[in-house]
Amino acid sequence: MNQLEIGLTIAFRKAEFEKDAAMLHKWHHEPHVIPYWNQNFPFSQFTKHLKKLLADDHQTLWIGMLDGTPMSYWETYWAKEDVIGKHYEAKQYDQGVHLLIGDPAYLGKGLSLPMLREIVKQMFTDKRTDQIIAEPDHRNVKMIHIFEKCGFIRQYEMKLPDKKALFMICTREEFERRLKDGL
Repeated sequence: MNQLEIGLTIAFRKAEFEKDAAMLHKWHHEPHVIPYWNQNFPFSQFTKHLKKLLADDHQTLWIGMLDGTPMSYWETYWAKEDVIGKHYEAKQYDQGVHLLIGDPAYLGKGLSLPMLREIVKQMFTDKRTDQIIAEPDHRNVKMIHIFEKCGFIRQYEMKLPDKKALFMICTREEFERRLKDGL
């Protein structure tokens, strides 16, 4: 939990099926989410998908909160064990991150960057991790810009099973430099 420059307390809690399925289903049906996530399934299909994600040991699902109010969804994962691990030379402890701002009331308020910084900081608490990767949809220019401001460097576009992505890497060194310099 941290109170950053936005004056709100940022926290992440692990997603729980019973507590979060309906909310996550609603968020995945938001017009700003559908083009990049393509998980606007009927509820019965979405719940099966969510149960599968929650049971997958290579990733952790998170609910991002501001002052205790859920407003975003995050996935952190071990890149080598993920589909992305087949598309680049993944190191053993590379981690990756996916995110979405679910509640449209929180869009356009400058919240994505402080929240991304906070979860990346949390991911780097694992001292074995030297880099964190991201592969946003290549059309998602707003999110790509946020990743870059956090310290992720563009690598190249790649074709993944569900999208054309921009592969990005954030090294521990670059992230810590940006934090120290207040960037």
